[in-house]
Amino acid sequence: MSYALPRTAMTVRIGWLALLFTLLATGRALSGDVDAVKRGEYIFRATGGCTCHTQGEEDGFLSGGRPIQTPFGTFYGTNITPEKETGIGGWGDADFVRSMREGRSPRGAHYFPVFPYTSFTRMRRQDLVDLKAYLATVTPIHRENRPHDVWPPFSWRPLLWGWKLVNFTSGEFREDPTRSAEWNRGAYLARALGHCEECHTPRNLLGGLHEKMAYAGTRDGPEGEVAPNITPDRETGIGTWTVEDVVFLLKTGFTPSGDDVQGLMAEMIDNGFKYLTDEDLRAIAVYLWSLPPIRNEVR
Repeated sequence: MSYALPRTAMTVRIGWLALLFTLLATGRALSGDVDAVKRGEYIFRATGGCTCHTQGEEDGFLSGGRPIQTPFGTFYGTNITPEKETGIGGWGDADFVRSMREGRSPRGAHYFPVFPYTSFTRMRRQDLVDLKAYLATVTPIHRENRPHDVWPPFSWRPLLWGWKLVNFTSGEFREDPTRSAEWNRGAYLARALGHCEECHTPRNLLGGLHEKMAYAGTRDGPEGEVAPNITPDRETGIGTWTVEDVVFLLKTGFTPSGDDVQGLMAEMIDNGFKYLTDEDLRAIAVYLWSLPPIRNEVR
């Protein structure tokens, strides 16, 4: 003999089952969000902590306004807090990915290459989405972006499409199958996330990277600072250092001789690189040591 549940009891049971499935799905979604934010924070650290977007503690974390001195004038870091009117709070994932990979705003305007999208273009899409998930958790701050103080023709934004044709190639990082997994990890961290080439490579008259001198140092680094030669040249680079010396520098800010790094690099270590795992720091060191040594004295 079988018994049918009353219609009311059946409705209640269906309702409870629906609620249970909803809670389980929500729990999985929240867990996924937490994981994405955690991964995104690590990506944020691997970029050096995006220090160019913070003027000072009193002005607000990542709220922009920091002056960046270049041979072409002074650029100002933008507000990348999740504030909707003056920050990136109104951006979707596609907007964020396009800005990092193509150097274009949600409205299609070209970004000046002082924003290192020329390196960030190599980032994997999932890393970009995770980074955005982390940025969405920082305190939103209403602060208008400051206009750049750059002289013509370098201030003419429409000309940037031509600059990109000559100096920019977009595309995600591709591993070298002839190299080890450690080397590929280090290359990805250094070339895409850490954007080391942007600071340690001299630039041509148009502000593009002088690729034949990659990582060989420059007297005209970010904010007018000297960026040292980090190729393994024994006389002018890091050729007398060991892999462990490079790891120690990225964790502590101290060179093998006991000197401490200054300026923007010190900030990138303190806000970013020192939080990376020893395995990732070693991978970066292995990659740098594989570079062709270039003799270039920049002191």
